[in-house]
Amino acid sequence: MKKSLFAIAATTAFAGAAQAQSSVTVYGLLDVGYVGYNTRAANLPTTTGAPSGVVSKTTGNAFSSSAESTSRLGFKGTEDLGGGTSAFFTIELGLTPNGAQNVNTGATQNRQTFVGLKKNGVGQFALGTQYTTVHNAVAATDPGQANNIAGNLIYPAITEGAGSAENSTGAAYTVRTNNQLSLKSATFAGFTANAMLVANNKNSNQTTGTSTQPNTASSLASSYTSGGVNNQNGWGLGVDYAIQKFYATANYQALTSKQAYNPYASYAMQASTGATVTNSAITNTGFPTVGYAGGASTPGTNVQDNQFYVAATYDFGILKAYAQYIDRKVSAQQNSNFYLKRSAEQIGVRSYITPAIEAWASGGMGRYTGYGANTANLTAWQIGSNYWVSKRTNLYAIYGQTGTSNTSLPTALNGSQTMGTNNPSSTNISNYAVGIRHTF
Repeated sequence: MKKSLFAIAATTAFAGAAQAQSSVTVYGLLDVGYVGYNTRAANLPTTTGAPSGVVSKTTGNAFSSSAESTSRLGFKGTEDLGGGTSAFFTIELGLTPNGAQNVNTGATQNRQTFVGLKKNGVGQFALGTQYTTVHNAVAATDPGQANNIAGNLIYPAITEGAGSAENSTGAAYTVRTNNQLSLKSATFAGFTANAMLVANNKNSNQTTGTSTQPNTASSLASSYTSGGVNNQNGWGLGVDYAIQKFYATANYQALTSKQAYNPYASYAMQASTGATVTNSAITNTGFPTVGYAGGASTPGTNVQDNQFYVAATYDFGILKAYAQYIDRKVSAQQNSNFYLKRSAEQIGVRSYITPAIEAWASGGMGRYTGYGANTANLTAWQIGSNYWVSKRTNLYAIYGQTGTSNTSLPTALNGSQTMGTNNPSSTNISNYAVGIRHTF
Protein backbone atom coordinates (compact mmCIF):
# COMPACT_ATOMS: atom_id res chain seq x y z
CA MET A 1 0.00 0.00 0.00
CA LYS A 2 2.84 2.40 0.90
CA LYS A 3 4.60 1.57 -2.36
CA SER A 4 1.43 2.31 -4.30
CA LEU A 5 0.95 5.64 -2.57
CA PHE A 6 4.60 6.51 -3.16
CA ALA A 7 4.29 5.64 -6.86
CA ILE A 8 1.18 7.82 -7.22
CA ALA A 9 2.89 10.71 -5.45
CA ALA A 10 5.99 10.39 -7.66
CA THR A 11 3.91 10.24 -10.82
CA THR A 12 1.91 13.30 -9.78
CA ALA A 13 5.10 15.24 -9.02
CA PHE A 14 6.58 14.29 -12.41
CA ALA A 15 3.41 15.32 -14.24
CA GLY A 16 3.41 18.63 -12.40
CA ALA A 17 7.01 19.30 -13.39
CA ALA A 18 6.28 18.44 -17.02
CA GLN A 19 3.20 20.68 -17.04
CA ALA A 20 5.29 23.58 -15.74
CA GLN A 21 7.57 23.32 -18.79
CA SER A 22 4.95 22.82 -21.50
CA SER A 23 1.42 23.88 -22.33
CA VAL A 24 -1.14 21.51 -23.88
CA THR A 25 -4.55 22.69 -25.13
CA VAL A 26 -7.56 20.58 -26.05
CA TYR A 27 -9.69 22.38 -28.65
CA GLY A 28 -12.48 21.60 -31.05
CA LEU A 29 -15.47 22.68 -33.07
CA LEU A 30 -18.98 21.29 -33.44
CA ASP A 31 -21.18 22.43 -36.34
CA VAL A 32 -24.68 20.98 -36.79
CA GLY A 33 -27.79 22.20 -38.58
CA TYR A 34 -30.34 21.77 -41.36
CA VAL A 35 -28.93 21.41 -44.88
CA GLY A 36 -30.68 21.22 -48.25
CA TYR A 37 -29.69 21.05 -51.90
CA ASN A 38 -31.13 21.07 -55.43
CA THR A 39 -29.25 19.86 -58.51
CA ARG A 40 -30.09 20.02 -62.21
CA ALA A 41 -28.24 18.45 -65.16
CA ALA A 42 -29.18 18.71 -68.83
CA ASN A 43 -27.87 18.00 -72.34
CA LEU A 44 -28.55 20.87 -74.72
CA PRO A 45 -29.57 20.46 -78.39
CA THR A 46 -26.79 20.78 -80.99
CA THR A 47 -26.64 22.13 -84.53
CA THR A 48 -25.84 18.65 -85.80
CA GLY A 49 -29.39 17.57 -85.08
CA ALA A 50 -28.53 15.33 -82.14
CA PRO A 51 -31.44 15.26 -79.70
CA SER A 52 -31.13 16.83 -76.28
CA GLY A 53 -30.96 14.55 -73.30
CA VAL A 54 -33.42 14.25 -70.46
CA VAL A 55 -33.13 16.87 -67.77
CA SER A 56 -32.39 15.22 -64.42
CA LYS A 57 -33.10 16.85 -61.07
CA THR A 58 -32.40 15.85 -57.49
CA THR A 59 -33.36 17.41 -54.18
CA GLY A 60 -32.54 16.55 -50.61
CA ASN A 61 -32.43 17.82 -47.05
CA ALA A 62 -31.22 16.53 -43.71
CA PHE A 63 -30.19 17.45 -40.21
CA SER A 64 -26.51 17.37 -41.03
CA SER A 65 -23.16 18.71 -39.85
CA SER A 66 -20.11 20.77 -40.83
CA ALA A 67 -21.85 23.16 -43.22
CA GLU A 68 -19.97 26.29 -42.13
CA SER A 69 -16.90 24.61 -40.65
CA THR A 70 -15.77 20.99 -40.48
CA SER A 71 -16.31 19.58 -36.99
CA ARG A 72 -13.04 18.60 -35.32
CA LEU A 73 -11.21 17.63 -32.15
CA GLY A 74 -7.61 18.65 -31.61
CA PHE A 75 -4.68 18.78 -29.24
CA LYS A 76 -1.89 21.30 -29.50
CA GLY A 77 0.97 22.22 -27.27
CA THR A 78 4.19 24.17 -26.92
CA GLU A 79 7.31 23.75 -24.81
CA ASP A 80 9.66 26.60 -24.01
CA LEU A 81 13.20 25.41 -24.71
CA GLY A 82 14.82 28.67 -23.67
CA GLY A 83 16.69 31.30 -25.65
CA GLY A 84 13.61 32.18 -27.70
CA THR A 85 13.26 28.62 -28.98
CA SER A 86 10.16 26.47 -28.52
CA ALA A 87 8.82 23.11 -29.64
CA PHE A 88 5.22 22.72 -30.77
CA PHE A 89 2.83 20.02 -31.99
CA THR A 90 -0.73 19.64 -33.29
CA ILE A 91 -2.99 16.58 -33.59
CA GLU A 92 -6.39 17.22 -35.18
CA LEU A 93 -9.12 14.73 -36.14
CA GLY A 94 -12.31 15.25 -38.12
CA LEU A 95 -15.62 14.57 -36.33
CA THR A 96 -19.02 13.46 -37.66
CA PRO A 97 -21.56 14.51 -35.01
CA ASN A 98 -24.46 13.12 -37.04
CA GLY A 99 -22.78 9.82 -37.96
CA ALA A 100 -22.64 6.37 -36.45
CA GLN A 101 -18.95 6.86 -35.71
CA ASN A 102 -18.14 10.11 -34.00
CA VAL A 103 -14.54 10.21 -35.21
CA ASN A 104 -14.52 10.67 -38.98
CA THR A 105 -13.19 7.49 -40.64
CA GLY A 106 -12.86 9.12 -44.06
CA ALA A 107 -9.81 10.60 -45.74
CA THR A 108 -9.98 13.76 -43.61
CA GLN A 109 -9.87 11.96 -40.27
CA ASN A 110 -6.24 13.01 -39.90
CA ARG A 111 -6.75 16.71 -40.60
CA GLN A 112 -3.35 17.67 -39.20
CA THR A 113 -0.61 15.92 -37.26
CA PHE A 114 2.80 17.55 -37.05
CA VAL A 115 5.62 18.55 -34.72
CA GLY A 116 8.20 21.32 -35.13
CA LEU A 117 10.56 23.92 -33.71
CA LYS A 118 10.28 27.72 -33.63
CA LYS A 119 12.93 30.39 -33.12
CA ASN A 120 11.69 33.89 -32.29
CA GLY A 121 12.81 36.41 -34.89
CA VAL A 122 13.82 33.69 -37.39
CA GLY A 123 10.93 31.36 -38.13
CA GLN A 124 9.76 27.78 -37.74
CA PHE A 125 9.64 24.35 -39.38
CA ALA A 126 7.31 21.36 -38.92
CA LEU A 127 7.09 17.76 -40.14
CA GLY A 128 3.96 15.64 -40.65
CA THR A 129 0.53 15.85 -42.26
CA GLN A 130 -0.16 19.55 -42.87
CA TYR A 131 -2.11 22.05 -44.94
CA THR A 132 -0.44 23.11 -48.17
CA THR A 133 1.03 26.53 -48.84
CA VAL A 134 -1.92 27.44 -51.07
CA HIS A 135 -4.57 26.34 -48.57
CA ASN A 136 -3.08 28.41 -45.77
CA ALA A 137 -3.27 31.42 -48.09
CA VAL A 138 -6.88 30.64 -49.09
CA ALA A 139 -7.91 30.33 -45.43
CA ALA A 140 -6.61 33.87 -44.81
CA THR A 141 -8.19 35.48 -47.90
CA ASP A 142 -11.54 33.79 -48.59
CA PRO A 143 -14.66 35.92 -47.87
CA GLY A 144 -16.65 32.81 -46.89
CA GLN A 145 -13.78 31.54 -44.71
CA ALA A 146 -13.64 28.29 -46.72
CA ASN A 147 -17.07 27.04 -45.62
CA ASN A 148 -18.56 23.81 -46.98
CA ILE A 149 -21.56 25.18 -48.90
CA ALA A 150 -21.67 25.48 -52.70
CA GLY A 151 -21.11 28.85 -54.38
CA ASN A 152 -17.32 29.21 -54.05
CA LEU A 153 -14.98 28.60 -57.02
CA ILE A 154 -11.79 29.05 -55.02
CA TYR A 155 -12.75 26.55 -52.31
CA PRO A 156 -15.45 24.46 -54.05
CA ALA A 157 -17.48 22.33 -51.64
CA ILE A 158 -20.94 20.96 -50.97
CA THR A 159 -22.68 19.65 -47.86
CA GLU A 160 -25.08 16.79 -48.58
CA GLY A 161 -25.93 16.10 -52.25
CA ALA A 162 -23.97 14.17 -54.85
CA GLY A 163 -20.96 16.42 -54.61
CA SER A 164 -18.49 15.03 -57.13
CA ALA A 165 -20.75 15.51 -60.14
CA GLU A 166 -21.40 19.19 -59.45
CA ASN A 167 -18.86 20.46 -56.99
CA SER A 168 -16.16 19.06 -54.73
CA THR A 169 -13.56 20.26 -52.29
CA GLY A 170 -10.12 19.72 -53.75
CA ALA A 171 -11.02 20.47 -57.35
CA ALA A 172 -9.28 23.85 -57.28
CA TYR A 173 -6.12 22.91 -55.36
CA THR A 174 -4.61 20.36 -52.97
CA VAL A 175 -5.72 21.10 -49.39
CA ARG A 176 -3.26 18.99 -47.38
CA THR A 177 -0.46 16.48 -47.90
CA ASN A 178 1.24 13.76 -45.90
CA ASN A 179 5.03 13.52 -45.58
CA GLN A 180 5.44 17.29 -45.58
CA LEU A 181 8.17 19.59 -44.29
CA SER A 182 6.81 23.12 -43.88
CA LEU A 183 8.84 26.29 -43.37
CA LYS A 184 7.67 29.73 -42.27
CA SER A 185 9.86 32.76 -41.72
CA ALA A 186 9.40 35.54 -39.21
CA THR A 187 7.94 38.79 -40.58
CA PHE A 188 10.45 41.28 -41.99
CA ALA A 189 9.29 44.72 -43.23
CA GLY A 190 5.77 43.32 -43.68
CA PHE A 191 6.90 40.24 -45.68
CA THR A 192 6.53 36.62 -44.54
CA ALA A 193 7.86 33.69 -46.58
CA ASN A 194 6.35 30.19 -46.64
CA ALA A 195 7.56 26.96 -48.18
CA MET A 196 6.83 23.24 -48.19
CA LEU A 197 8.60 20.09 -49.36
CA VAL A 198 6.77 16.76 -49.83
CA ALA A 199 8.75 13.52 -50.13
CA ASN A 200 7.45 9.95 -50.29
CA ASN A 201 9.59 7.71 -52.52
CA LYS A 202 9.36 3.94 -52.88
CA ASN A 203 11.49 2.43 -55.67
CA SER A 204 12.04 -1.22 -56.61
CA ASN A 205 12.81 -3.27 -59.71
CA GLN A 206 9.91 -3.29 -62.18
CA THR A 207 8.97 -6.50 -63.93
CA THR A 208 6.37 -6.97 -66.63
CA GLY A 209 4.56 -10.23 -67.10
CA THR A 210 2.20 -11.28 -69.85
CA SER A 211 -0.77 -13.54 -70.02
CA THR A 212 -0.48 -17.09 -71.33
CA GLN A 213 -2.62 -16.19 -74.33
CA PRO A 214 -1.18 -15.86 -77.86
CA ASN A 215 1.16 -12.93 -78.44
CA THR A 216 -1.50 -10.53 -79.68
CA ALA A 217 -2.22 -6.87 -78.97
CA SER A 218 -5.07 -7.77 -76.65
CA SER A 219 -3.01 -10.22 -74.61
CA LEU A 220 -0.14 -7.74 -74.33
CA ALA A 221 -2.59 -5.11 -73.12
CA SER A 222 -3.73 -7.50 -70.40
CA SER A 223 -0.19 -7.99 -69.14
CA TYR A 224 0.73 -6.83 -65.68
CA THR A 225 3.54 -5.07 -63.87
CA SER A 226 5.01 -5.33 -60.40
CA GLY A 227 7.46 -3.13 -58.58
CA GLY A 228 8.81 0.03 -60.13
CA VAL A 229 8.58 3.58 -58.85
CA ASN A 230 5.85 4.77 -56.52
CA ASN A 231 6.78 8.38 -55.79
CA GLN A 232 4.66 11.28 -54.56
CA ASN A 233 6.74 14.42 -54.24
CA GLY A 234 6.18 18.16 -54.34
CA TRP A 235 7.21 21.61 -53.28
CA GLY A 236 5.61 24.98 -52.70
CA LEU A 237 6.62 28.61 -52.19
CA GLY A 238 4.60 31.57 -50.97
CA VAL A 239 5.02 35.14 -49.79
CA ASP A 240 2.62 37.29 -47.76
CA TYR A 241 2.72 41.06 -47.42
CA ALA A 242 0.80 43.12 -44.86
CA ILE A 243 0.81 46.87 -44.31
CA GLN A 244 -1.84 48.58 -42.21
CA LYS A 245 -5.21 47.49 -43.69
CA PHE A 246 -3.84 45.88 -46.86
CA TYR A 247 -2.87 42.22 -47.21
CA ALA A 248 -1.63 40.32 -50.28
CA THR A 249 -0.38 36.79 -50.91
CA ALA A 250 1.12 34.90 -53.87
CA ASN A 251 1.72 31.15 -53.83
CA TYR A 252 2.80 28.36 -56.17
CA GLN A 253 2.99 24.62 -55.53
CA ALA A 254 3.89 21.69 -57.78
CA LEU A 255 3.07 18.07 -56.92
CA THR A 256 4.14 14.99 -58.87
CA SER A 257 2.83 11.44 -58.86
CA LYS A 258 4.78 8.64 -60.54
CA GLN A 259 3.77 4.98 -60.51
CA ALA A 260 4.73 1.89 -62.47
CA TYR A 261 2.81 1.48 -65.73
CA ASN A 262 2.28 -1.23 -68.30
CA PRO A 263 4.20 -0.38 -71.49
CA TYR A 264 1.91 -2.63 -73.54
CA ALA A 265 -1.40 -1.21 -72.36
CA SER A 266 -3.34 1.63 -73.93
CA TYR A 267 -6.30 3.71 -72.92
CA ALA A 268 -9.59 3.98 -74.80
CA MET A 269 -12.57 6.28 -75.04
CA GLN A 270 -15.96 5.33 -76.44
CA ALA A 271 -16.87 7.31 -79.54
CA SER A 272 -20.44 8.45 -80.24
CA THR A 273 -20.60 5.98 -83.12
CA GLY A 274 -19.95 3.11 -80.77
CA ALA A 275 -16.42 2.47 -81.96
CA THR A 276 -13.55 2.36 -79.51
CA VAL A 277 -10.59 4.59 -80.28
CA THR A 278 -7.25 3.83 -78.64
CA ASN A 279 -3.99 5.70 -78.41
CA SER A 280 -0.95 3.62 -77.52
CA ALA A 281 1.28 6.71 -77.35
CA ILE A 282 0.02 7.38 -73.82
CA THR A 283 0.22 4.31 -71.60
CA ASN A 284 -0.41 4.32 -67.90
CA THR A 285 -2.41 2.84 -65.04
CA GLY A 286 -4.04 6.24 -64.54
CA PHE A 287 -4.45 9.67 -66.08
CA PRO A 288 -5.92 13.00 -65.06
CA THR A 289 -9.46 12.25 -63.94
CA VAL A 290 -12.17 12.57 -66.58
CA GLY A 291 -14.86 14.99 -65.46
CA TYR A 292 -12.55 17.31 -63.59
CA ALA A 293 -14.73 20.20 -64.74
CA GLY A 294 -17.41 18.85 -62.43
CA GLY A 295 -15.01 18.87 -59.53
CA ALA A 296 -13.51 15.41 -59.14
CA SER A 297 -11.25 15.70 -56.12
CA THR A 298 -8.65 13.18 -57.34
CA PRO A 299 -6.50 14.45 -60.23
CA GLY A 300 -5.22 11.00 -61.22
CA THR A 301 -1.93 9.12 -61.08
CA ASN A 302 1.29 9.63 -63.05
CA VAL A 303 0.63 13.35 -63.28
CA GLN A 304 2.35 16.70 -62.84
CA ASP A 305 0.03 18.94 -60.80
CA ASN A 306 0.86 22.69 -60.83
CA GLN A 307 -1.21 25.12 -58.73
CA PHE A 308 -1.03 28.91 -58.43
CA TYR A 309 -2.96 31.25 -56.12
CA VAL A 310 -2.86 35.02 -55.62
CA ALA A 311 -5.19 37.15 -53.51
CA ALA A 312 -5.53 40.49 -51.75
CA THR A 313 -7.75 41.99 -49.05
CA TYR A 314 -8.36 45.53 -47.83
CA ASP A 315 -10.19 46.48 -44.65
CA PHE A 316 -12.24 49.66 -45.19
CA GLY A 317 -13.49 49.58 -41.63
CA ILE A 318 -17.18 49.17 -42.40
CA LEU A 319 -16.39 46.16 -44.61
CA LYS A 320 -13.49 44.06 -45.82
CA ALA A 321 -12.99 43.52 -49.58
CA TYR A 322 -11.51 40.38 -51.15
CA ALA A 323 -10.07 39.53 -54.59
CA GLN A 324 -8.85 36.03 -55.49
CA TYR A 325 -7.45 34.14 -58.49
CA ILE A 326 -6.52 30.47 -58.76
CA ASP A 327 -5.12 28.32 -61.57
CA ARG A 328 -4.45 24.57 -61.69
CA LYS A 329 -3.08 22.38 -64.49
CA VAL A 330 -2.76 18.60 -64.20
CA SER A 331 -0.74 16.96 -67.00
CA ALA A 332 -0.03 13.29 -67.73
CA GLN A 333 3.61 12.33 -67.13
CA GLN A 334 3.76 10.49 -70.47
CA ASN A 335 2.39 13.34 -72.59
CA SER A 336 2.06 16.95 -71.41
CA ASN A 337 -0.57 17.59 -74.11
CA PHE A 338 -2.91 15.29 -72.21
CA TYR A 339 -4.00 17.68 -69.45
CA LEU A 340 -6.81 19.20 -67.43
CA LYS A 341 -6.81 22.89 -66.51
CA ARG A 342 -9.08 24.90 -64.22
CA SER A 343 -8.89 28.62 -63.41
CA ALA A 344 -11.22 30.98 -61.57
CA GLU A 345 -11.43 34.51 -60.20
CA GLN A 346 -13.64 35.65 -57.34
CA ILE A 347 -14.46 38.84 -55.44
CA GLY A 348 -16.31 39.29 -52.17
CA VAL A 349 -17.02 41.41 -49.11
CA ARG A 350 -17.44 40.66 -45.40
CA SER A 351 -18.75 43.03 -42.74
CA TYR A 352 -20.25 43.35 -39.27
CA ILE A 353 -23.68 44.92 -39.75
CA THR A 354 -24.08 45.15 -35.97
CA PRO A 355 -21.68 44.08 -33.21
CA ALA A 356 -23.44 40.68 -33.20
CA ILE A 357 -24.43 40.21 -36.86
CA GLU A 358 -21.79 39.41 -39.49
CA ALA A 359 -22.52 38.95 -43.22
CA TRP A 360 -20.61 38.14 -46.40
CA ALA A 361 -21.18 37.81 -50.14
CA SER A 362 -19.03 36.56 -53.00
CA GLY A 363 -19.23 35.88 -56.72
CA GLY A 364 -16.89 34.25 -59.21
CA MET A 365 -16.33 33.06 -62.77
CA GLY A 366 -14.03 30.41 -64.12
CA ARG A 367 -13.17 28.12 -67.00
CA TYR A 368 -12.20 24.50 -67.43
CA THR A 369 -10.22 23.02 -70.31
CA GLY A 370 -9.41 19.36 -70.78
CA TYR A 371 -7.63 17.27 -73.43
CA GLY A 372 -7.46 20.27 -75.78
CA ALA A 373 -11.18 19.93 -76.54
CA ASN A 374 -13.40 19.67 -73.49
CA THR A 375 -14.31 23.13 -72.22
CA ALA A 376 -16.73 24.48 -69.64
CA ASN A 377 -17.68 27.83 -68.14
CA LEU A 378 -18.00 28.04 -64.35
CA THR A 379 -20.05 30.49 -62.30
CA ALA A 380 -20.77 30.71 -58.58
CA TRP A 381 -22.11 33.05 -55.92
CA GLN A 382 -22.80 32.82 -52.19
CA ILE A 383 -24.30 34.86 -49.37
CA GLY A 384 -24.16 34.12 -45.67
CA SER A 385 -24.57 35.52 -42.19
CA ASN A 386 -23.52 34.78 -38.60
CA TYR A 387 -25.33 35.83 -35.45
CA TRP A 388 -22.83 35.72 -32.60
CA VAL A 389 -24.52 34.63 -29.37
CA SER A 390 -21.12 34.72 -27.66
CA LYS A 391 -17.44 34.70 -28.66
CA ARG A 392 -17.56 30.92 -29.08
CA THR A 393 -21.11 30.26 -30.31
CA ASN A 394 -22.91 31.53 -33.41
CA LEU A 395 -26.02 30.80 -35.45
CA TYR A 396 -25.56 30.86 -39.23
CA ALA A 397 -27.47 30.89 -42.51
CA ILE A 398 -25.74 30.29 -45.87
CA TYR A 399 -27.00 29.99 -49.46
CA GLY A 400 -24.93 29.37 -52.59
CA GLN A 401 -25.18 28.34 -56.24
CA THR A 402 -22.63 26.87 -58.64
CA GLY A 403 -23.07 26.28 -62.37
CA THR A 404 -21.05 24.45 -65.02
CA SER A 405 -22.20 25.17 -68.59
CA ASN A 406 -21.28 24.33 -72.18
CA THR A 407 -19.40 21.20 -71.23
CA SER A 408 -18.69 19.16 -74.36
CA LEU A 409 -16.76 15.88 -74.39
CA PRO A 410 -14.75 14.75 -77.42
CA THR A 411 -16.17 11.70 -79.21
CA ALA A 412 -12.69 10.32 -79.68
CA LEU A 413 -9.24 11.04 -78.34
CA ASN A 414 -7.07 10.10 -81.30
CA GLY A 415 -4.03 12.36 -81.11
CA SER A 416 -5.71 15.35 -82.76
CA GLN A 417 -8.06 15.62 -79.77
CA THR A 418 -10.88 16.97 -81.92
CA MET A 419 -14.26 18.02 -80.59
CA GLY A 420 -16.97 15.46 -81.10
CA THR A 421 -20.68 15.73 -81.71
CA ASN A 422 -21.87 14.92 -78.22
CA ASN A 423 -24.47 17.30 -76.86
CA PRO A 424 -23.02 20.09 -74.72
CA SER A 425 -24.24 19.72 -71.17
CA SER A 426 -24.74 21.87 -68.09
CA THR A 427 -25.05 21.25 -64.38
CA ASN A 428 -26.28 23.51 -61.61
CA ILE A 429 -26.51 23.12 -57.86
CA SER A 430 -28.00 25.25 -55.10
CA ASN A 431 -27.05 24.50 -51.51
CA TYR A 432 -28.30 26.05 -48.27
CA ALA A 433 -27.86 25.57 -44.54
CA VAL A 434 -28.95 26.99 -41.19
CA GLY A 435 -27.27 25.81 -38.04
CA ILE A 436 -25.28 26.40 -34.89
CA ARG A 437 -21.50 26.33 -34.47
CA HIS A 438 -19.64 26.13 -31.16
CA THR A 439 -15.89 26.22 -30.62
CA PHE A 440 -14.12 25.10 -27.45
